[in-house]
This record gives sequence, C-alpha cells and structure tokens, in this order.
Amino acid sequence: MRQRESELESLDVRVAVVTFELGPLAAAYVRETNLRWPLLVDESRRLYAAYDMHQGRVWDVWGPATWWAYVKLMVKGRLPRRPHSDVNQLGGDVLVDPAGVVRLHHVGNGPADRPSVQSLLDVVSSSVKRKPNARS
Repeated sequence: MRQRESELESLDVRVAVVTFELGPLAAAYVRETNLRWPLLVDESRRLYAAYDMHQGRVWDVWGPATWWAYVKLMVKGRLPRRPHSDVNQLGGDVLVDPAGVVRLHHVGNGPADRPSVQSLLDVVSSSVKRKPNARS
C-alpha cells in the first residue's frame, strides 16, 4: 500500500492500521515498518470480532500460501519476524466511507490472503464516482 500512497491521498483515503499488540510490540512494529499511518491498538479484539476476524485454522495460517509469501519477502531481502503473540488471529481489510458505509469487508484466511491494493483502489474509485458531489 505504501507504494501507492500518493494515489490513496489523491482519493482522500485515510488509512489506519489495527493491531492487538500492546506497547513495546506495537512500537517495534511502527519502527521496523516506518509506519506513518495511525496505529490503533485493539487489545480486547472487539473490533476484530465486530468484523468477524477470529482465529484461523492451522492450515490457513501455516499453509503453502503463507510459506510462499515468506519466500517472496526473503527474495526481497526481508526476513520474516519471529512471532511474539497470537499468530492464529486473522486479519483483514475494511473500507469504510465517510458516511460510515462499509464498502469492502475482507477477512483473510491467513497472513497471505489480502486483497490487492489495486482492488482496494478500485472500490474507492467506484465509491467516489457514485457520489453526486465528489471532489475532483
């Protein structure tokens, strides 16, 4: 997503990252990834539950898709981080428009199951086009 940050900004998209990690682990994530977007901590995982992001199955979390994602990271010179907490917690992507309407709700089946950034941009673009008073 960071490679397409200028497109997100041009569409007036605000990104927030949600984690259930506390203090030092959340801070380490921000440092390691040079995160510039807000990081929201959902320790109780109420937001995860509200969006139906529960525990993943072992095969989904540690299956071939995950290993393939790790291989692609290593080819780019990045090593996977050692897990410090609940690796079975599913994540996902949610797009909520300014009126509070959920435009996209994707629950990943594992760490490698994410919608492409282009598909997210397509949803945002189509939502903007549908608004009668959309900014240009």
